[in-house]
Amino acid sequence: ASDGYPPYNIERLPRSDISPERLRITLAVAGFTREQLEITIEENQLVIHGRQQDDKTRQFIHRGIAARQFQRTFLLADGMEVLGAELINGLLAVDLARPEPARVVKRINISPCD
Repeated sequence: ASDGYPPYNIERLPRSDISPERLRITLAVAGFTREQLEITIEENQLVIHGRQQDDKTRQFIHRGIAARQFQRTFLLADGMEVLGAELINGLLAVDLARPEPARVVKRINISPCD
């Protein structure tokens, strides 16, 4: 969205005993329901769409809150996984984690020089 909508935060959540360090992307999407939001991963991009429909049955005397649509795209680093998302009080939070790489120890043989 070139107009900067919706605003968002990216927050680092500390590691705990049961989870690795995580990132949380929080978008301010007041007025959107779960059904009007879609979160997808396309290659290495997290894409969040919001689509509101005009309710043709409602008659407004003043309309200052327009139905709108948006798309926000976030580039994910290699190995990032989406853990889940929740919508609470108009804030959509998407949690991400990068799995800890397995520590590989490789033994190198020393060839004799005869």
